[in-house]
Amino acid sequence: MQRATSLFSQEQRQRIEAAVTAAESQTSCEIVPVVATQSGRYDRAEDVVGLWLAAIAAITVWLVFPRSVNEPGDWSGLTIDLGLIALVVSIVVAFLFGALAGSQIGWLRRLFTPQQQLQEEVGARARMIFFDQRIHHTSGATGLLIYVSLYEHMAVVLGDQEILDKVGQPILDQLCEQLTTALKQGNPTEALATVITEAGNHLAGPLPQAADDVNELADTLVLLD
Repeated sequence: MQRATSLFSQEQRQRIEAAVTAAESQTSCEIVPVVATQSGRYDRAEDVVGLWLAAIAAITVWLVFPRSVNEPGDWSGLTIDLGLIALVVSIVVAFLFGALAGSQIGWLRRLFTPQQQLQEEVGARARMIFFDQRIHHTSGATGLLIYVSLYEHMAVVLGDQEILDKVGQPILDQLCEQLTTALKQGNPTEALATVITEAGNHLAGPLPQAADDVNELADTLVLLD
């Protein structure tokens, strides 16, 4: 799994942070780009992978392993059913292996995670970061979060109340769509820098920089593992 802290070089981080500084030079808004390794844990998907492998193993053993029968002349009733033992062992081993594979292989875990759950986790994490990074705490309610979650391949753009009132949610949705489209090209540095610049252009008109504007939040790229 690609980790956020190892995704960008120092030069790439500076490129994104320079875009933030340039965008904020024409608006009173505070733009905060955040890239996270993932937004949720998705333990349930690991269990689902384990259950699928356990079911496949059980069916395979049941079909190919010979059933034990009492030998002629044996009335002890103590015959050990090796097939049953093999069945139990295969189920346990397959489940553990599947759960481990689901926890270590990102694309496999994502395959067994509903799209709606991915969206809910990303949205919830974005809202939490909006408060944790104090983006909601600017004096003019002009904070803007540009959030990218690598594992889920999803992005969120959240604006504080003044941005929603003056710019509107459709513009933020447009920026988010532009960001996700650019991220598909495989260059997250340029994707973020371009969208940050575009955000500054949209915000400059309705929310221009005041003469006494104070930079309330650092112009840095936040990376979360």
